[in-house]
Amino acid sequence: MCTRYISPEDREIEAFWSIDRKTNDRKDWEGLLTVFPLSLARFIRRADDVDYARELVVGQWGMIPPWSTSHIPQRKPKKGEEKGARLSTVNARTEGMEKSPTYKNAWARGKRCIIPAASFDEPNWETGKNVWWRFRRADGAPWGLAGLWDTWTDLETGQVWDSYTMLTMNADEHPLMSRMHKPDPKLPADQQDKRSVIPLEVHDFDRWLTCTVDEARTMLKLAPVELFGAAPVA
Repeated sequence: MCTRYISPEDREIEAFWSIDRKTNDRKDWEGLLTVFPLSLARFIRRADDVDYARELVVGQWGMIPPWSTSHIPQRKPKKGEEKGARLSTVNARTEGMEKSPTYKNAWARGKRCIIPAASFDEPNWETGKNVWWRFRRADGAPWGLAGLWDTWTDLETGQVWDSYTMLTMNADEHPLMSRMHKPDPKLPADQQDKRSVIPLEVHDFDRWLTCTVDEARTMLKLAPVELFGAAPVA
């Protein structure tokens, strides 16, 4: 589960991904490179009117559910919660997303995106306390992380929001990613449900954005450990 990453600058994204066009430059976007949940940041999607055009847009990191009444995702309140509790939709579990009320429509309609990241951070608890680790690519290239996106319209203002989420999958058997996140002492090592983002390779960028749902499902794989350059944050 990733809750913090650093986005490359626009010029780096445009050069590396050969961006065809930029749209939806929001006036409230501050252009910050360190991205946290509910921040506005850049992501790449397929342009609707051109089959293989890559479009760079600004959206909220944290998928806005289709049924939401606010651009800040909320779930229905439990007893004693007057305003409800905020949902965590920055990461979408690939296991079960096809049935999720939040993600199933975006997945079924092929609304897949690429999230550019210079690096991302994960917590390591091997010392008994949280030590943040930073993950870069060993080859120095930026990450292109697999994600989903969707649009949501505020019925009161008419404002259209783009939002996105990172896809994650189980990493209990991965030699590096299984070391991240706080372990559950009640569960064995192979049943912790440690999570990892899903990096895409250059030759798969267009395929991810344009292929069928069945083809996309075959691309949901963990990256080999040799791809990572990881170390504690100094």
